Amino acid sequence: MFCGLGNTERSVTEPVPDWTATSAFSRYGYDGVGVREIAQMAGVTGVLVNRYFGSKEELFAATVEIICADHRIFEGDSTTLAARLNAKVLSKTEPIDALLLILRSAPNPRAAEILRENIARHIERPLKTSLPGRNASERAAMILALVVGFQLFRKVIGSKALVHASRASLSRHLTTALQGLIDSPPGGAARRKLT
Repeated sequence: MFCGLGNTERSVTEPVPDWTATSAFSRYGYDGVGVREIAQMAGVTGVLVNRYFGSKEELFAATVEIICADHRIFEGDSTTLAARLNAKVLSKTEPIDALLLILRSAPNPRAAEILRENIARHIERPLKTSLPGRNASERAAMILALVVGFQLFRKVIGSKALVHASRASLSRHLTTALQGLIDSPPGGAARRKLT
């Protein structure tokens, strides 16, 4: 998944380890867990968490910031971007916590707004910048939708076709689909058949 390409090991949420907040919001969603429960999981008091963050909303925003902030995957040559994305998406160690956090928290309008802002800032814009040609913003959003949908069906729903498919086959098809979006014809011109 894209949000989650980031490094969840780094800590800016001092009283609450990143994995605690990520795990809590992933498991219960924004509306399903409170500061007191997250603090208890972290072994601290709710007062300390509120003093440090100010609110559950700010703790959620800091958590989302961490899981979305690492956009190094978009750096480099666009000709290898599909292969880099493919390797990340098909990685056996790619956690699904970020995807579950999004799915379980997005129904809350404020949580959805925080997610949207972070995804745009940390993923869509850097991806757009790395894409050649016209309609880069649209193509960046489509790449994100493709990756998220793939991860949803494979890792959350457990689509048998995707779970049991060979890694080589998935890699080939995913790379082709991603590369097609990355290499959109210059000027957005469709290829025409000469008569």
